[in-house]
Amino acid sequence: MESIGVGLIGTGFMGKCHALAWNAVRPIFGDVPEIRLVHLGEANAELAKRKARELGFEKASDDWRAVIADPEVDVVSLTTPNQLHPQMAIAALEAGKHLWCEKPMAPAFEEAEAMAAAARNSGKIAVLGYNYIQSPAIRHIRSLLAEETIGRINHLRIEMDEDFMADPDAPFFWKHAATSGYGALDDFAVHPLSLIHVLFGQVAKVMCDMSKPYADRRVDGRNRREVETYDIASALMHLENGVSGTLQVNRSAWGRKGRIALQIFGAKGSILFDQERFNEFQLYLSSGRPAEQGYRTILAGPAHAPYGNFVPAPGHGLGFNDLKTIECHELLARIASKPANLIGFDEGLEIERTVHSMARSFAEQRWIDVR
Repeated sequence: MESIGVGLIGTGFMGKCHALAWNAVRPIFGDVPEIRLVHLGEANAELAKRKARELGFEKASDDWRAVIADPEVDVVSLTTPNQLHPQMAIAALEAGKHLWCEKPMAPAFEEAEAMAAAARNSGKIAVLGYNYIQSPAIRHIRSLLAEETIGRINHLRIEMDEDFMADPDAPFFWKHAATSGYGALDDFAVHPLSLIHVLFGQVAKVMCDMSKPYADRRVDGRNRREVETYDIASALMHLENGVSGTLQVNRSAWGRKGRIALQIFGAKGSILFDQERFNEFQLYLSSGRPAEQGYRTILAGPAHAPYGNFVPAPGHGLGFNDLKTIECHELLARIASKPANLIGFDEGLEIERTVHSMARSFAEQRWIDVR
């Protein structure tokens, strides 16, 4: 394709992130078609027009269906709240559009199954916004594991923490409602599970616990509403490859801003990674003299593709939005039938299956087989 027309539905944090990626992908990578920002959809016409001007879209609409119906739109970026994904995603695929949908797929597993079926039936490309797998450090860790640099893996620990729900006096908002899903389990845990998916494969068996640090939240000056979702979740895991693991997620962790901490332990060493310092990782090798053994900090640089497309010098660092630009480039590669590092709807469905198995484990207070 010489050019590709983009439609964007939703212009919050992730909507802006998608727009920045679409604007940056050609200058950064070069080997992609001309990008046309065609049509933007928002909740009302005034907001849609303002965001279209800010983000560079040609048209604006207060009806998401108009974005999907636009014949100039080839691919839709869907960045609306979780509960709106199924209807919009299925409509886009049935209209013959490629789809870039933010995670998670849907609050209900049956809805996620319907989305995956729609993607298969459409013959179009449908991928999910798991941008952390695009980190140059994570990509290099994946190659180290494939080369068995730290030997056979025996255990992994992964955590995701933020503090945007840590304040007990913060008001109730949509992520506290059951219509958004379980809470931290599907809002957060899907990101660590995406890393597990690309680094190790599928989860086989889980045991999960969830908790609410605050039972209710204020709605206005006098009224409060019950919190319907769980801000904290912990799980024991057995992977299909035999590796054991633990997962812990917390949306109420004061002091944690964007932490995804990964610890991988093998027979010959270990690897540590933290998303809050995602331009570096630590490598420990048990070889050599004990007196000199210790963790080495490895800074990301042009040797860790595709870092060099952004910055020609090591140690200068990429940012969160750069990961989205990498993801956008991977999406365009898949549309062009080239190899791509992405999580499609069928793979995403397995992550959703794991999340719902964890929720079932909590409800039934027992180990659950994921498949």
